[in-house]
Amino acid sequence: MLERDMTFADKKLPTGSEVTVLKNARLVLANEVVLGHLAFSEGRIVSVDAGIAPQTGVDLENDYLIPGLVDIHTDHFEKHVFPRAHVRWDPLRAALAHDAQIIGSGITTVFDSLCVGATIKNPERREILSPMVDALETAQSAGMLRAEHLVHLRCEITDAETTRLTEENIGKEIVRMVSVMEHLPGRRQSRDVEGYIQRRMADSGESRAAVERDVLELQNHSDAISEKVRPAVVALAHAHALPLLSHDDTELHHIDEAVAEDITISEFPCTLEAARKAKQHGMHVVGGAPNVLRGGSQSGNVAVSDLMQEQLVDILASDYVPRSMLDSAFMIASETSFQEDLAAAMRLVTKTPAEVAGLSDRGEIATGRRADLLHIGLHGGHPFVKRAWVAGTRVL
Repeated sequence: MLERDMTFADKKLPTGSEVTVLKNARLVLANEVVLGHLAFSEGRIVSVDAGIAPQTGVDLENDYLIPGLVDIHTDHFEKHVFPRAHVRWDPLRAALAHDAQIIGSGITTVFDSLCVGATIKNPERREILSPMVDALETAQSAGMLRAEHLVHLRCEITDAETTRLTEENIGKEIVRMVSVMEHLPGRRQSRDVEGYIQRRMADSGESRAAVERDVLELQNHSDAISEKVRPAVVALAHAHALPLLSHDDTELHHIDEAVAEDITISEFPCTLEAARKAKQHGMHVVGGAPNVLRGGSQSGNVAVSDLMQEQLVDILASDYVPRSMLDSAFMIASETSFQEDLAAAMRLVTKTPAEVAGLSDRGEIATGRRADLLHIGLHGGHPFVKRAWVAGTRVL
């Protein structure tokens, strides 16, 4: 709880340790925004106060001080591994470039969502998974990364190799989250089979009959695989006590399936009906921050703003644009079409994702929490990171 009546001099701050004070800041707390100051030492917040600041300390000049963002889903690392079509970059160098973008976007804890298993469009994903995990482990252990990177295994249940790849990686310390996903024409986020058929005909010159036959064969073949792979992945996630997510829930039976598997998080539901049912079952719902900023889904599915009108969204993740989390939180708080103030909007990208991920030590400006902090300026409604601290160390 914020202590309003004690002066800074009355605080019992750590002795023998360096204390950093950040003053004259608009502190975005879990439930309110107040003008005040805080102190941290040895990587932890030791004091949070409203009102007049002490004479010493870093003057934030009435800018915002917010918790470091916690992103439970970004697939941006892979974009650095493949910066151009058919160009594969060294994974360690890609990790460093990715980290620079992550910390510059205000994300201090990131779950790099790495695909486990191949799809039609991305057969190389079987090959690059282990090198990407290895690069993150190497860079992090060497102190080369500024944000804390954890791994979210996105398991493609339509690939027979997914079970083996999951088994090989799920026990690694850096792996902290698992999701099950299914990318097929006519399924989940890709319900528009006609659109797929038209694109395939235009690209290949094949007849409609040939493409329709291939789609049916692909669906039947993939269903036979997923009947074995999905339960295997779910069992592995539960055996390792990792948070488990169901990706792109669209039909009501997708939620029924997830609930039967003790999955507690619905990630990027594609329809209002699926999101409603997920909440009815007590599941957390994750929306895409880019969807908020764009005003709708890039794939034609439900708009996150529509879900938020019914209070169905608990978490926003960056998905494919890292800084979208910071932008969306401030946009949500500033526009009357949303119901959230800044404290509530910020919980979507800090406190709640940290809690769902099992990271109770961060995601909130409060005494005892890890000093993951962002000094945020605002220009023309656009937030930008002026300073960033991770576990009390300034990294930006």
